Amino acid sequence: MEMAQIEPAEAGRLRAVRAAYARQVAAAAGIAPGGEIEAALAAIPREKFVGPPPWRIVSPRGRHESSSADPAMLYQDILVSLGGEPGLNNGQPSLHALCLETLNPKKGERAVHVGAGTGYYTAVLALLVGEMGRVDAHEIEPDLAGRARENLAGFKQAVVHGRSGAEDPLPGCDLIYVNAAAAEPLAVWLNAIRPKGRLLFPLAGDDGTGEMLLVTRRTDVEYAARFLCAVQFVPCFGAQDAEAARALHAAFRRGHLRQVTRLVRNSRPEGSCWLAGRGWWLG
Repeated sequence: MEMAQIEPAEAGRLRAVRAAYARQVAAAAGIAPGGEIEAALAAIPREKFVGPPPWRIVSPRGRHESSSADPAMLYQDILVSLGGEPGLNNGQPSLHALCLETLNPKKGERAVHVGAGTGYYTAVLALLVGEMGRVDAHEIEPDLAGRARENLAGFKQAVVHGRSGAEDPLPGCDLIYVNAAAAEPLAVWLNAIRPKGRLLFPLAGDDGTGEMLLVTRRTDVEYAARFLCAVQFVPCFGAQDAEAARALHAAFRRGHLRQVTRLVRNSRPEGSCWLAGRGWWLG
């Protein structure tokens, strides 16, 4: 997408708007001011990633089409539609800030971003891992993948793959950030994260409603696990299974999510098992 040239005064105004937005989003996510996530959000022009106006906005007040072409209106803690399939949007900034703060990307690390959309949060990840790091972004929707490549052209550490991030091959990496709902922790993700590596994904059935689950690798078999917050995402292609979704919904109905502390990769669940799947269980 070709962007119009911005006059210096206008560019300065938008920088100030982005800085205020970044502070607001960090505060809403419970992040201390002045951190790297705030700096990344302040540096990245959101309008570049959501396409031209009019923008379709989803906010607590409902859904509406923007009546203004001023990019400043995008710098709120709101969802912005990316067009195409229903539910595809740029995501709520404070949710992604919380998730990225929890994943704690470090300079020089290798990250995999599954469900990258048009690349906005991939760009945030790219700034967090720095030029010595790398982000492999996966987006299965061809139009979105093409837009992400264009939007991320200035980030040499970010590479966009126009295919599913729920299938091999995935590189060995320090963290995986999934932005599409999976009914179970996929073996391809668990295999890819290195010792002390982190996986954060929406554990949810095909209705997309569930909880973000953080998994940290301790050994080849044992992973620390904890639920972060309730979320709703579009389903992840290749990561939905009817039987797994039914078992998951039953576990959610039973409750006790906050008591989950580990994920074990074997087929012998213990008495503390909260949910068991094919070759894994949460307890």
